[in-house]
Amino acid sequence: MAFADQMGFTFRPLDRRVWTVRDLVAAVRTHIERDYGDTWVEGEISNFRAHDSGHLYFTLKDRSSQLSAVMFRSQARLLRFRPEDGMQIVVRGRVTIYEDRGQLQISAEYLEPKGAGALQIAFEQLKAKLEAEGLFEAARKKAIPALPARIGVVTSPQAAALRDILNILQRRHHTASVLIYPAQVQGETAAVEVRAGIRHFNQARNVDVIVVARGGGSAEDLAAFNDEALARAVAASEIPVVSAVGHETDFTIIDFVADLRAPTPSAAAEMVIRSRQDIEEQVRSLQQRLEKGLRYHLLRARQSLTELAQHGAFGRMMDLIHRGQQRLDDLVYRLAHAERDALEGCRRRLEILSGAIRHYDARRILAGMGKELDARTAVIVAATRELLRQRRARFEHFQGQLEALSPTAILERGYALVFDSSGNLLLDAGRVSSGDEISARVARGTLIAIVKRTV
Repeated sequence: MAFADQMGFTFRPLDRRVWTVRDLVAAVRTHIERDYGDTWVEGEISNFRAHDSGHLYFTLKDRSSQLSAVMFRSQARLLRFRPEDGMQIVVRGRVTIYEDRGQLQISAEYLEPKGAGALQIAFEQLKAKLEAEGLFEAARKKAIPALPARIGVVTSPQAAALRDILNILQRRHHTASVLIYPAQVQGETAAVEVRAGIRHFNQARNVDVIVVARGGGSAEDLAAFNDEALARAVAASEIPVVSAVGHETDFTIIDFVADLRAPTPSAAAEMVIRSRQDIEEQVRSLQQRLEKGLRYHLLRARQSLTELAQHGAFGRMMDLIHRGQQRLDDLVYRLAHAERDALEGCRRRLEILSGAIRHYDARRILAGMGKELDARTAVIVAATRELLRQRRARFEHFQGQLEALSPTAILERGYALVFDSSGNLLLDAGRVSSGDEISARVARGTLIAIVKRTV
């Protein structure tokens, strides 16, 4: 509607765009993520909380501002330190908005303590490079044999880690053979010698699994295991490689490339060889799980069958079947009653005829009557069989009609019964909207789907 003032000017109200809260938050989120998709932020950790799911939640703050932060489990499990309240850190991540609260936050992909040295930076750069090449992907890693007959160990012969490995292997499964490739595990030549040990076992093909072992130490002591050439040799190994370098909190590049990371050398020995007791316990556990799984599936099948039996369509089908069965029973009863009446009439006629011909030649008359009786009996039997055949054909016709009306028969021809989220049969696409959950009952099983659009 337009308005005119005293001067004759015409004013029109400005057009307004009214946003929903979610649409506005989503639009702002898209704008922020586009401009701040890869951002570094420095601050102090507060309100740190490690969730049971493995995700980390904390607040990043400085003197006058604060920012919520989250690090999801896939990135958090790669941290080499545990974040704590009061720790000054540098965060790399994606700035976004948590739509459910309309709250600005940063989704952290990398954390480092403030003042991290060049060695740590080099470690992260190499880690990012190899990860981008796919060397860390679980799909390319090989399975560790459950009971390897021969185990190759690449380590220093004087290392305490070697003695721990040998003691544990002897205790858990003394029949396993151990081949040792001596190599320096610290210093400038360590990476070259460890790489040579891995290549030796791959060329000789005389072991089932390779263990690269070293005890704990500082970041400088473990630097040899952050070598790119060594990491690529581990990745290229056709024999499964177990990394057992340092303590549980120590991470090196080959930990990510190896087929299995052990927190300690002793743990590596326990992981590559399983004791007889462990195998027996696993067999018992698998048997119990199998029994529970079978009972669970039987219970689910019984519940599903009960739900199907209670559905209205199946109820109507069963009602038609019951009516057909009742009608068949009635026809059979009437046929049997008619047959008994016919036989009783024949018997009475036979008695009358027998009394009437007593003074005549009984043999001749009875013989003729017997033939007549046999003929009529044959007619009755034939008529009875024909009537039964007709009734049976009619029953099979009804049964075929019922099977044709059966929902399950329709499903076998490729059709489906579609229900909304409340379990009501859907006959009109207009009764659902985009985003609604629906279920489709096909010939064998049920599909759960989300409506994308209706037409």
